[in-house]
Amino acid sequence: MLRKVTREELAEIISRRTPGEQLDLHETLLENMDLSGWDLHNINFNKSDIRNVNLDKANMSYLKADNALFGGSTFRGTNLSGAYLHSADLRGCDLTGADIRGADLFASALERADLTDIRTDRDTKHYHLYCPEKGPFIGWKVCFGRRIVQLLVPEDARRISGTTNEVKCDKAKVLTIKSVDYRESYKEAHSYVDEDFVYRTGEMVYADNFNPDRFLDSAGGIHIWLTREEAIAYLG
Repeated sequence: MLRKVTREELAEIISRRTPGEQLDLHETLLENMDLSGWDLHNINFNKSDIRNVNLDKANMSYLKADNALFGGSTFRGTNLSGAYLHSADLRGCDLTGADIRGADLFASALERADLTDIRTDRDTKHYHLYCPEKGPFIGWKVCFGRRIVQLLVPEDARRISGTTNEVKCDKAKVLTIKSVDYRESYKEAHSYVDEDFVYRTGEMVYADNFNPDRFLDSAGGIHIWLTREEAIAYLG
């Protein structure tokens, strides 16, 4: 059960904090309020529901927001540097000019979010393209019957990734198809998602439904991983 906190109650909690203290407000409900420009740094909002809240230009550096929901909230010019945003739901949020330098966005949902002029750096985790931006590379996927498919993504293939290590491309060449233990080789393998999509050794495969939207998790394309181990672990 989430604990609902009003704007006045939140202001009182913040006023009592000691220097360097991380406030623990996990599983909190904040809704329909204006917190623009507030100092909300170093607060634990894990598993919280922060809906329709104006957080523009707030200081939310080193925020903890694991599995937090931000439906309808705005972050225009907000300082989110060093924030921990694992699996945070930011779908449809306005993050125009937000600072996410040093933040960790693993598996965060950014579908339809406005990311105009967002500020990143080399320490921003799980936001930048995970696969090589240019040139060919090797990818892996697991097909029906746990057949492991090794693919060569060519130089001219379109490729994208979101906030996980999963990569999507529009075409690839099948190099090998083997069993998990590498003892058997196969000539073909069928996709788990579409049984009519068949990978055949030595042949090219094409995703006519490739969607270039990086942050649309269910977008069309050939879904692959950069290592065999990641591909196997994905299916458990």
